[in-house]
Amino acid sequence: MTASIRYSGSVARWLTVSCLAVGLSLTGRPVLAQQASPATIRLLPEDEERGQYGHQQNFYFLAPGKTGEDYQSAGFFGQRLRPYLAGNTQALRELDKYKRQKTFYLVDKVVLVGSLGYYASQVFAHGDPVYFSSNQQVAAGVAVASLLATIFINHHTNEYIKQSIDEYNTQPPAKHGAVWPRLRPTSIGVAPAVAGQPLLALRWQL
Repeated sequence: MTASIRYSGSVARWLTVSCLAVGLSLTGRPVLAQQASPATIRLLPEDEERGQYGHQQNFYFLAPGKTGEDYQSAGFFGQRLRPYLAGNTQALRELDKYKRQKTFYLVDKVVLVGSLGYYASQVFAHGDPVYFSSNQQVAAGVAVASLLATIFINHHTNEYIKQSIDEYNTQPPAKHGAVWPRLRPTSIGVAPAVAGQPLLALRWQL
């Protein structure tokens, strides 16, 4: 089924110029798309190999379009990676989980250092060295609990940031200009003149 609309005078000239301009721009897009390389984020090979319970140092990554050895730090909470994930809800959700785990990790280390410091301060608090007072027992218990918590905190921390990058890399590219192909006329021509005015005929396939 087809439908056609006819325009006259200045409207026809304006539409002709507009259609030609848009057509030329759309013709050039496939060439640019073929030349552009896939926009992916790549981790440093050593960081890519990190598994569960791996060390908690910062990750290093290559930003989309970067090549060679121009790796940059993702930051302690992955904050330098976040701008590249903007618009990808699932990737940002995984990165938020990574940030949450790193926050727990930081708090856990503060608790551990604080409990050990308190234990040490109580050794000579009353003159003679004391190693197992009631206060020291509490401090030692907190330190042990902190060490156990570290195991659970580190269990999936590294996986979250890698999953966020995987979500970004596997997301299909956005479909830009999806509306125009449906609105673009299937044919453009000149219809017989009416009242001395040339007519532009646009035809759509419905």
